[in-house]
Amino acid sequence: MSTMQALVLERHNGPLELVGLDRPEPGPGQVLVRIAASGLNPLDTKIRAGAAAHAKHPLPLVLGIDMAGVVEAVGAGVDAFRPGDAVYGMTGGVGGIQGSLAQYAAVDAALLAHKPANLSMRHAAALPLAFITSYAGIVDRAHLQAGQTVLVQGGAGGVGHVSVQLARALGAHVFATASERDHAFIHSLGATPIDYRKTSVEQYVAAHTNGAGFDLVVDTVGGASLDASFAAVKHFGHVVSALGWGTHALAPLSFREASYSGVFTLHPLLTGQHRAHHGEMLYEAKRLAEAGKLAPRIDARRFDLNSAERAYEALLDGTARGKIIVDVDAALVG
Repeated sequence: MSTMQALVLERHNGPLELVGLDRPEPGPGQVLVRIAASGLNPLDTKIRAGAAAHAKHPLPLVLGIDMAGVVEAVGAGVDAFRPGDAVYGMTGGVGGIQGSLAQYAAVDAALLAHKPANLSMRHAAALPLAFITSYAGIVDRAHLQAGQTVLVQGGAGGVGHVSVQLARALGAHVFATASERDHAFIHSLGATPIDYRKTSVEQYVAAHTNGAGFDLVVDTVGGASLDASFAAVKHFGHVVSALGWGTHALAPLSFREASYSGVFTLHPLLTGQHRAHHGEMLYEAKRLAEAGKLAPRIDARRFDLNSAERAYEALLDGTARGKIIVDVDAALVG
């Protein structure tokens, strides 16, 4: 087969058009993946709307940052993967790199890992960006230790619920802000839910830390949530965020002599630097998933390349309960 089907965006906010493209060939250090499932992220909607200049994804483009699939062929110098291997990764959809809303993609082998054996293709496709973002903040930046207290802002969201599970797996005492409808879900992850709409920062800091603040605050929301994080962290504590944009007053952080770290998950894709660490993080996700300590939440609805427009609508209208997944290859997804 020399061609493939892919969804192409010709103009921002335009339709996703299913067209035939030349099937890519793997170059040196690359793997050709037959894509089973594509995981959608809020960033995909921003790129589609032309509201994510930092993603540097020129038109025309194929969206889709996360994926899971099966190795079809390997390029020169690749010995970690073989045809038939089930893999997953955060492999494109930014920086002019073809995304995962296509039947095939030639991707940098360093960005891939073997799929967790106990996760379906759909569940595996939900993990890469969320886990990499969580791990980069919680482990690489904050060096979380067992017994510490962690507050996850937006604990039921895509990155948030993975951050809760990672912090729990590392032995932390975890709290998470969420709307009341998600409190049972937060409880099921082993964390204590906090209703941010009914409880002020001062109130939940007093209730859960005796006024001392949390050792680590993981912000997955940005904006006012990041400001609240600066007020919720303990003296000499740490705040991490993947959405630290805009204007923020640093005085609450400074008064606590606390530190802040930003996470820019796209950096390896955009620059080509440190890509191997993405693969390493996904192997840690595989270990945790297979140990029963990590399970992504996915929306029950099914979409494919023909109905991907409705998948994007579900991502935007607030009805999603978990990650939205597009089934690219029905035979591989099952």
